Amino acid sequence: MSHLRCVVLASGRGSNLQSLLDVICQKQVDASIVAVLSNKEKAQALERARKLGIPDFWINPQGYPDKKAFEGALLEIIRTYQADIILLAGFMLVLSPFFIQQARVPIINIHPALLPAFPGLHAQRQALEYGVRYSGCTVHFVDEGVDSGPIILQAVVPVLPEDTEETLSQRILVEEHRLYPRVLQLLCAGRIACRGRKVMILGEGEGNE
Repeated sequence: MSHLRCVVLASGRGSNLQSLLDVICQKQVDASIVAVLSNKEKAQALERARKLGIPDFWINPQGYPDKKAFEGALLEIIRTYQADIILLAGFMLVLSPFFIQQARVPIINIHPALLPAFPGLHAQRQALEYGVRYSGCTVHFVDEGVDSGPIILQAVVPVLPEDTEETLSQRILVEEHRLYPRVLQLLCAGRIACRGRKVMILGEGEGNE
C-alpha cells in the first residue's frame, strides 16, 4: 500500500494524536499526519501539531450559519491536504451524514468503551453506572450513526470495585494509546478489509497487491 496521508480531527488534549505521532516519528508506519483540525481554539492537540510543523486549524462552529456550512469548511481543508483517511482523536462533535458522504475517504474513530455498549458521551461513567465487570476501548469505522460503525479492534480492561470515572478512564486510555497506532499500522500495511459489518484483519502478504 502507498504512503497514507492522514488528517486528524481532535477537540482536546490530543493524547491519542500523540500516540499516532509517536509511531509515525519512529517510522513504524508508512504514514504522515498532514493536518490537524479542531473545533476548539485552545485544544492542546493543535499545539502538539504546531510543535512538529504540522498545519493546524481551528474551525469555529460559531463562525458558520449552520452545521452543514461548518462541516463544509472542514471538508475543504481535508481535500486541500489530499487526505487518504480521516482519524478522529477525541473529536467531540457528531459528524452528520452529509460529512460522512462527502468525505469520500474512510473515517476512523476511537471510543472509550466496548461498543456497541455505551456509545456517545461519558462512556466510562455509563459503564460504572451499569455495573459492568469489564470495559475497554474500540477503534471503528465511522458510519452515519453514533459510534455504530464496523468494529476494527478492541481492548479490554477490568472494572475494579473501587474505580471512579477518572481511574477507569486512565486505565482505558493506556489501551487507547496502544490500540490506535496498531490500527494505523494495519491500515498502512493494507491488512484491513471491511465486508459489510465485518472487518477482516488480513494475514501477511494478503491485500497488498
